[in-house]
Amino acid sequence: MKKQILTIVAIAIVAMCGSSLQAQSKTDEMKKKVEQYAPYTLSYDLSQLSPQEVELVGIFIEIADVMDDIFWEQSFGTDNRKKLKEIKDPYLRRFAEIHYGAWDRLDSEKPFLPGYGAKPAGANFYPADMTKEEFEKIKDPAKTSQYTILKRNEKGEIEVIPYYKAYARQLKRVDILLEKAIGLAEDDGLRKYLETRREALQNDDYFESDMVWMDMKKSRLDFVFGPIENYEDALFGYKTAHEAFVLIKDEKWSDDLARFTQMLPDLQKQLPCDPKYKQEVPGTESDLNVYDVVYYAGDCNAGSKTIAINLPNDERVHLEKGTRRLQLKNAMQAKFEKIMMPIAKLMISKEQMDNVKFDAFFSNVCYHEVAHGLGIKNTITGKGNVRKALQNQYSAWEEAKADICGLYIVQTLIERGEITGITVEDAYVTYIAGLLRSVRFGATEAHGIANMMCFNYMQDHKAFSRDKEGKYVVNVKNMRTALEGWAALVLKTEGDGDYDVAKSYAEKNGKVRPELAKDLKAIEKANIPVDIVYNQGIKAMGLEKALDRKDMQPKQIKESKPLMQNHK
Repeated sequence: MKKQILTIVAIAIVAMCGSSLQAQSKTDEMKKKVEQYAPYTLSYDLSQLSPQEVELVGIFIEIADVMDDIFWEQSFGTDNRKKLKEIKDPYLRRFAEIHYGAWDRLDSEKPFLPGYGAKPAGANFYPADMTKEEFEKIKDPAKTSQYTILKRNEKGEIEVIPYYKAYARQLKRVDILLEKAIGLAEDDGLRKYLETRREALQNDDYFESDMVWMDMKKSRLDFVFGPIENYEDALFGYKTAHEAFVLIKDEKWSDDLARFTQMLPDLQKQLPCDPKYKQEVPGTESDLNVYDVVYYAGDCNAGSKTIAINLPNDERVHLEKGTRRLQLKNAMQAKFEKIMMPIAKLMISKEQMDNVKFDAFFSNVCYHEVAHGLGIKNTITGKGNVRKALQNQYSAWEEAKADICGLYIVQTLIERGEITGITVEDAYVTYIAGLLRSVRFGATEAHGIANMMCFNYMQDHKAFSRDKEGKYVVNVKNMRTALEGWAALVLKTEGDGDYDVAKSYAEKNGKVRPELAKDLKAIEKANIPVDIVYNQGIKAMGLEKALDRKDMQPKQIKESKPLMQNHK
């Protein structure tokens, strides 16, 4: 009997040890995943701002936090988010916070939290059990609106709910904060933008605020917030997710770039494609500015971090006024130093390492955003605008267009002597190094698919080869030919608006091939960060010392009168 008891105890101890080892192994695995995100503090010299601007930055951060809450609801669900607090493993919990949910956004949306299966393609914008056939039968035309969610009512029927109603509780808080921000805004353009954006959040009509934002030329502060990008809706690509950027303009760098705005119509004419795919004339009221970003929230903060902005997305604004391109210089510098240069040293031939330059990286990213405004917005085949024609394929093809046409513009401007300090070879080599950085975003996210299509086209057309050490060597002549060919193909695909062609090409060529997979494993083995994670906010910026927070307490703020109290 005694021997049996000892045996049972021994088995129990072994089982406990095994369980403990498994738990430790899981913790170590998640710790490694978290450490793939290089920490970077978003700060700013507040002495360069006026007292009113300092207070505005604080208010903008508070509004951004509300946008963050709404995005959590859209991407993962409020109840699911609450459950994260129960996770004992700090690294597992932190990784879920970085990715705003249970799925690794940089690894094909693979689930990593226990109890979660595949990510719903429509996130929380649609009922998880809704079929496409069921969607087609819904008669409400607002079902395809960028600013509605679909939910089942008590009868099991699907209802279409506008954002201003779905997120009324959170938006009431935003309305109160915006009233205070409007009173503090010194710049007329910023004040008018905040006023019109305030109205837009209460009626889901963003056209006027987008137009006003286009005219906001002189403000040192900028605040991009609201439902903007449609990447989170992988089902149809209709719904926009909430996000926010708090930005401070780098006036010197911005002045250097301002003169390129007037070149847009000419750059459009130079695109290497059939004239019918570049017949539209882009607006020249667009501006190209450089900013330091001091706060990210919501969609733009999930997984990989945005380093440039090209907005608005409304094609009506594009045709009438163009777009604004905001280059986030400090975010670019962080990724270049912490991620791209280590990858280049590992993967680029020693003979071409001197061609990997921050100025080339900056130019490639900068003109990626310019290229979003070029090409064609309305299909030449009568299928309406490109976004609706290509549906859930649109985002990947639009990113591919911006990527390759942006590089074409850089090449053109270097050869015209407009961009100095870098060569065409610098731009090419830095571009390939940049692709090796960005293909790590995964092959399901729009940017990742676009990057893979670009990379594979370049490889198929011998734009680069390998040296004896297996490192990349860019062939300048072949790269030029491949660049022009890929740009022409992308512009044609968008202009034709052929969904089936776009889908089949992306499925075949938007994947990581075995040879690149080996390179990515080598990069992973070298422990090079995948992306950035920010230390940001009131404390990180030192705002708690600069602001008198007494008048910002919720009790006093709630006494302000909201713009709109009820909607029917």
